[in-house]
Amino acid sequence: MASPDQTPGQTSDQTSGQTPTLDWRDETIPVSRRFDDPYFSLAGGLDETRHVFLAGNGLPGRFCDGFRIAELGFGTGLNLLAVLLAHQGPGHVHYTSFEAFPLPARDIARALQLFPEVAGVADAFLDQWEAGATILQFPHLTATVILGDARETLPAWEGQADAWFLDGFSPAKNPELWSPELMVAVARHTGPGGTFATYTAAGHVRRALSEAGFRVTRQPGFGRKRHMSTGMIHASVTASRISPG
Repeated sequence: MASPDQTPGQTSDQTSGQTPTLDWRDETIPVSRRFDDPYFSLAGGLDETRHVFLAGNGLPGRFCDGFRIAELGFGTGLNLLAVLLAHQGPGHVHYTSFEAFPLPARDIARALQLFPEVAGVADAFLDQWEAGATILQFPHLTATVILGDARETLPAWEGQADAWFLDGFSPAKNPELWSPELMVAVARHTGPGGTFATYTAAGHVRRALSEAGFRVTRQPGFGRKRHMSTGMIHASVTASRISPG
């Protein structure tokens, strides 16, 4: 998943993103001052990831060699670590995340202390992240973190995804990451049979995804959230991108 001018494992400059300013709830849960929103559910971040992003996309049952995940909002990397725990091979998964405000390794390490279950995969991630790498190598997965404003970086991305994790901060507090234009870009970068899952069931988000070309469904949410949203790309959307002959 390296870009043409990068080789796997190459170190990139993470300062091309903006370092966020944090508050810490109960000394353990990072809260973005910019968006006034925690990085993961207070009811259990790892359980939320498994309920919303893994189960919501039918994972790990769909994993196969070459399977492609894309994500809006890398945050603490908890979703990536949940995928690493869920996929131990065979086959190699490609994971691409778009992040405008990358967290320093020290803050990620502090946040991940809440989840001892991820310790076995977190060390390999943190070692690479602290060294400045944005292409992260694991035995059965390659992750690429694309830094910068997703409204610019996603439309320019040449890849596609089989499953999307839409994990920006709350749509009410971070509307830029849920705009109709960005949801169109998500749809355009979704492969045949591709899906999305997100913790939000906000009406304007659901409408934007539907208008972009997804068949949207509402599902039971995690914790205190009554509902979440999932969806599959309409076949006509992907078929329209295939040139005749």
